[in-house]
Amino acid sequence: MDRQRIDKWLWHARVVRTRSDAAALVSSGHVRLNGERETSPGHAVKPGDVLTIALDRSVRLLKVAGFAERRGDAPSARTLYEDLQGSSPV
Repeated sequence: MDRQRIDKWLWHARVVRTRSDAAALVSSGHVRLNGERETSPGHAVKPGDVLTIALDRSVRLLKVAGFAERRGDAPSARTLYEDLQGSSPV
């Protein structure tokens, strides 16, 4: 797998609790893909893409490192990205 839907990736990486929350986050314009605002939950991400995600009280800067077929536990979710801010609040 070399690409994945942005909403599915956000859910697999445990950035949000549900996939519908991920789709709503993207649709509302709170996610930037490589510096450009993305509003389509079906847009594909690939390894090396940088996501800027505005959450309730924080902003996360994540670099896509890989994909998962299904949502796993928190340690396996952390292998899907590189936190460019140095902290990992999961």
